[in-house]
Amino acid sequence: MREPVITVKNISKSYNISHEMKANTGTVTFRDAIINTLKKPKELLTGHLMKKEKFWALKGIDFEINKGEVVGIIGKNGSGKSTLLKIMSRITEPTTGEIVMNGRVASLLEVGTGFHPELTGRENVYFNGSILGMKKKEIDAKFDEIVAFSEVEKFLDTPVKFYSSGMYVRLAFAVAAHLDPDILIVDEVLAVGDAAFQKKCLGKMKQSAAEGRTVLFVSHSMSSVSKLCKKAIFLKNGKVVKHGPVEKVIDAYSREDLDIGPTRKFIKPRGSEIFLQDASIVDLKNKKNNILNFGDGFNIEINVKSSRQIDNIRVGIGMMHEDIAIRTVWSEPSSINAGLYKFNFKFDDLLLATGNYYFNIGLDHHRENIQYFDNALNIEITEGIKNKTNANVLADYSSNSGIIKNQPGYTLEKA
Repeated sequence: MREPVITVKNISKSYNISHEMKANTGTVTFRDAIINTLKKPKELLTGHLMKKEKFWALKGIDFEINKGEVVGIIGKNGSGKSTLLKIMSRITEPTTGEIVMNGRVASLLEVGTGFHPELTGRENVYFNGSILGMKKKEIDAKFDEIVAFSEVEKFLDTPVKFYSSGMYVRLAFAVAAHLDPDILIVDEVLAVGDAAFQKKCLGKMKQSAAEGRTVLFVSHSMSSVSKLCKKAIFLKNGKVVKHGPVEKVIDAYSREDLDIGPTRKFIKPRGSEIFLQDASIVDLKNKKNNILNFGDGFNIEINVKSSRQIDNIRVGIGMMHEDIAIRTVWSEPSSINAGLYKFNFKFDDLLLATGNYYFNIGLDHHRENIQYFDNALNIEITEGIKNKTNANVLADYSSNSGIIKNQPGYTLEKA
């Protein structure tokens, strides 16, 4: 029986959050006013009181991971994934419980952690190596390999505060993956960067696992998790819903997503100047609705918010059915000013077979990903009301096998 490399025992994490409420404006005696002012002078002067509440980001988490395993951690935004990784990376302490980590740990969490912004790329490589307990000679031996993998050699002597998010992640991943950690922890930051580099990173993580290292990988991309991982953990509301073979865990997560609804709100990435705010399925009556009849067209409206003028922005949608990609659409590169913008994608030319369909949504800048969400929205296509028109439409296309029922037009002529 293999001894676990990571043991998580009854981990919980709570935060105190404050809610603003109006101060009491009813009848207050002079004595009450004096006492309240002495107790909370700032709140009374501003006319607001703060109500505190305990929020549990994680509650009673238990699991073990063995040497050489690659484990995906999945769940919606706010499920506790990043909090768990921060505790495992010793960035924050748990409220209760303990984690035993056997070996050297390297973490790649949100953009902005791990590197000192005033140091150059070169200096940060050595800085991170020293944090991992490596000697300069050991880092020297890996340095050229790190630089080649990151593809930022031209900017190696530039302070990383001037790096784009894509450049930053390239170097950060190269450092974390090449400095021989026993345990590699990677949060969903790989969504920042181009597809070729993401593929390169997935390959490196597979190689690390083959060499006996343990990898924990958080991602919203179920295709990446299924390709890379043999096991997965599904978190919801700070608790483990399922832990086991990756196919079964992803299936449990996908079934949860049947209740997404017609609108999805997104969490703004920390420090981002442009981000996806929300997305909605809108029917042809201009109502938010994700349960549609066979033959009905629909639109997907995506709101993007920017704090300044930015050019070469694109929004993309990938339509999926049971892990099959049906259609991928990108907007034309656009230049937008500060404010809120709506991207409207029309899906009025498809006759889809009855069933459930999912939409992955992404935002990129100069073709580098800023945000990406698997299963961001879903629709259900039903047979609809059994009337003559509907029955005729269904009958006309029932003989066509496959997901898309309408067929492309064609002509026949002598060549």
